[in-house]
Amino acid sequence: MQQKDLFFVIPTYRLREVGETVKHYDDHFWRNGHSVPMVVFDDSSPANQEKYYSLLEGTATHNDLYYVGPREKEQFIAYLHQRLPDKRLQGLVKSLFRPSYGGNRNYTLMYTLGSLMVSADDDMRPFALMEHSPESLEAEEICRGRLHRAGENGYGRKSFDIITSFRDVLGRTAGQVPDNYERGELLVDTAMDLETNATTGLKRENSLLVRRGALADDTVVKMAQTFRSGTNDIDAIDYVEMFLENDQQTDPADLNDIYVLENFRPVVTKKNWRMDCGVAGYDNTFGLPPFFPTHLRCEDYIYRLWVQQAGICSAHVDAAQNHTKSNYMRNPPAAEILNEEVSNLLKRKIKASLSRLDELGIAFDYEGEVTAQDAEEILEKIQRLHAHALSAAETALSPERAAALRLFAANLHKAFYAFEPDFFQHNLLRIVDDVVSVIKGSLQLWPTLVEICYFQRGRKGLPQTRVNNRQK
Repeated sequence: MQQKDLFFVIPTYRLREVGETVKHYDDHFWRNGHSVPMVVFDDSSPANQEKYYSLLEGTATHNDLYYVGPREKEQFIAYLHQRLPDKRLQGLVKSLFRPSYGGNRNYTLMYTLGSLMVSADDDMRPFALMEHSPESLEAEEICRGRLHRAGENGYGRKSFDIITSFRDVLGRTAGQVPDNYERGELLVDTAMDLETNATTGLKRENSLLVRRGALADDTVVKMAQTFRSGTNDIDAIDYVEMFLENDQQTDPADLNDIYVLENFRPVVTKKNWRMDCGVAGYDNTFGLPPFFPTHLRCEDYIYRLWVQQAGICSAHVDAAQNHTKSNYMRNPPAAEILNEEVSNLLKRKIKASLSRLDELGIAFDYEGEVTAQDAEEILEKIQRLHAHALSAAETALSPERAAALRLFAANLHKAFYAFEPDFFQHNLLRIVDDVVSVIKGSLQLWPTLVEICYFQRGRKGLPQTRVNNRQK
């Protein structure tokens, strides 16, 4: 059977950093005998593109390297505007592909139509941190890991053949995946809420447990992911809890605790609440639903809902990667906490009002309402964190740590609108209403855009630049 085309994509807004990511993955693919077209999808401003594009050109690769940045995206949008007869849709097209977590990923979906796609964030690396002496997993345990102090002994790097791991499952039926795969309905993370992936408090050890359930052999694996070390997809609030717990730390953005995998094994499941788009692969043969085009950290939540329909399933593959958590161009912790609290509210509302699942999208009835109780529940949680930070400042062992704790508390107070309930609810409503209206409009327009791009990609291709870099 002829293999489907496969593309490796890196969505980024940090062009200065992405050359290093390209270098690591290119070397990894070459060592494992793969020739994989690599495409960088850049959300940088034209000024940053001009400033840092030469760094990408200076990155030598074995594999062909392509670039889709501000100029190529402008050409792509212009083409869509030309094909759409209703000019009133132009604003919605721009919103669907606007610079954002989801908007940039939507370009990757259009550019890989008809193929398989493997995606990695710009701060991922193709190895995992594994304990030197792993213990056997329990009967329903799929993965186990724990936090280590950075620089401790007892763990090291281990590399896996990422491309082969994804090819083993993407586009195949559950009955065709390798025999070493476990099967079940879904996975439960002992450290996270099941349906929002919000952590239930800082835990230094966690496990993924498979819940048994029916999984038909003819369901197709449309999305898959590797396991992850470095960080375990934890919330910004957990980074702050680590900071509060470590008397020696003076910067809440530093990563002084490293998540290390003890052991894991692959699994295919009907549902996937643990979807992690930073280390994911997709069967994009006939098109996929759009990511939510938003700056909120919930762009991939649509896939956790979408995969629950009949005929499709998901997998955690027999490989792992590492998250290095770059702080370059990352929002301050207080802003990240606000982002995640709004995201979790939106996830709960959308799931509770889900009304339809289909081949290229979902539908839900939520219109963006935010109650006083919604706002109060968030504020109560954040005010407890604020009080904890101020209390820790009083007992800090150094003036630098005390100053960092007070600065964080002040930023938290500012980010959450001075903890004023009415003002916070008003702004929360404004944020959520804007996001919901864009998501709903995007879902309606998306199938038309997929049809346009599928035809154009096969006929002439979509705008991209072959990077003029040196071939190894």
